[in-house]
Amino acid sequence: MMYEHFDNTVKGIKDKLSQDPSGINARKKYVLELSRLGRKLYTKNETIAWCGVTAPFDLLSSMGVTSCFVEFVGAMLASTQTAGFFFEDAEDAGFATDSCAYHRAVMGAVLKNAMPEPDFIIGTSSPCTAGLAVMENFANQYKKDFFILNVPQNYSKDAIRFLSNQIEELTHFVSAHTKEPLSKEKLGMALENFNQSSKLLRDIYDLAKTKPSPVDNRLLRDFGVVMTLLMGTREGIDICQAFKDELNQRIKTSRHHASKEKTRLMWIQNRIQYPFPMDKMLDDLGAKIVIDELNTVTWEPMDPDNPFESIAKRMISIPFSMDTSKRIKNMQTLALDYQIDGAINPCHWGCRQGTGARGLVSKGMRDIDIPVLNLEIDCVDSRNLARGQIETRVEAFMEMLS
Repeated sequence: MMYEHFDNTVKGIKDKLSQDPSGINARKKYVLELSRLGRKLYTKNETIAWCGVTAPFDLLSSMGVTSCFVEFVGAMLASTQTAGFFFEDAEDAGFATDSCAYHRAVMGAVLKNAMPEPDFIIGTSSPCTAGLAVMENFANQYKKDFFILNVPQNYSKDAIRFLSNQIEELTHFVSAHTKEPLSKEKLGMALENFNQSSKLLRDIYDLAKTKPSPVDNRLLRDFGVVMTLLMGTREGIDICQAFKDELNQRIKTSRHHASKEKTRLMWIQNRIQYPFPMDKMLDDLGAKIVIDELNTVTWEPMDPDNPFESIAKRMISIPFSMDTSKRIKNMQTLALDYQIDGAINPCHWGCRQGTGARGLVSKGMRDIDIPVLNLEIDCVDSRNLARGQIETRVEAFMEMLS
């Protein structure tokens, strides 16, 4: 089922791009590459690794491994409105209904044999231990070897050394399964590609700060977290360049004025994955999401001469790995840089990290005079959606900001 979905998406987007060969079409090119990755995950004769969200995908790619974080598939199941079928199987098997729906959807897919069998599994303690537990469950279901990266939440020399040693051990683990040693040349090339993409990401996010912003409520949704799957590849550079070109073109042609910008917003953590007219609702209210919390570059350039240390520093630096106080400081910095008027925090049901910190997040933003709308919503399981209530609260929040 998922192979056909990704294959049809690839064919459909290629057909649309062929009809507009001179267009920039950044979002279409982005979805095309992600769909190609999805198709590879469901193709035989690939070395497949299912991973935690913060796994070093550039390192794995350089070692010939096709990898992805499992939440990506959970989001795909939600967006295609097929997740409900898998939720029921997971819940019948004993997975609690108040656990994260990203994980329940994928667990149901595993139980239904709708997920491709991996060659091995790599779990990460960041962003959440629930995800780590699900990865361990996958390993038991598939009877596959399981490697865990314990990501510290403090940016210190000892923490970097601790994680760096684990990443080096990971390369031996991967080599034992692929029967191929790590190529320093290929890894160096991947890190150089990562650096080029990172530079372009900084440019993209800087362009989004423009008033009025050239982004719309859809262009960069889920961008920062999902782009990690393509960073380190030539395709990742090309996609980042396309987004930069599109934003520059929008500014040059004043296309960004087409969407009236009465209110500038930050979106915190998860976007809603199933069909829901949040973007249109905000458009109609003159509100624009100019920054997502995860759309930020927090790492230093990768050093090909010290690859494991560089990757460790990057993994510890991202918002997913920050402790709550540092995460809030990062949000405050983004809020001031992007001159936002308010923030929307979808308190995803089952997400102890996101929902559990909502009081501290609200206080931290209030300290810089930025109001936060906390929405009690499941970002993946639409069965729990109270649509009228959500719409009413969003409208009231926008009215207050205006």
